[in-house]
Amino acid sequence: MERVEAELFTDGGNDAVVRLPGRRFPGVLIQGDSLYILRSDVAEVVEACERGDLAEARESAGFLLVDLDALLTRYAGALEEHEIPRPY
Repeated sequence: MERVEAELFTDGGNDAVVRLPGRRFPGVLIQGDSLYILRSDVAEVVEACERGDLAEARESAGFLLVDLDALLTRYAGALEEHEIPRPY
């Protein structure tokens, strides 16, 4: 394990925006349990598609999109607040 100092651009919650040494742009730190939930949400979409239940797949994908949009909004807001251009 290596210890490094990182720049914290938001509070340290489940989706903190941080920049590691040597990186031009910050990233989003997702806690392990939140990452597992995200993976489970994607799996629900895949399983609904495999069953041919497109209505459920669409609904699950919609919830997933809302969650990802919230992460992206938090990320973009942190960049804007610190006058960092978006990498996209």
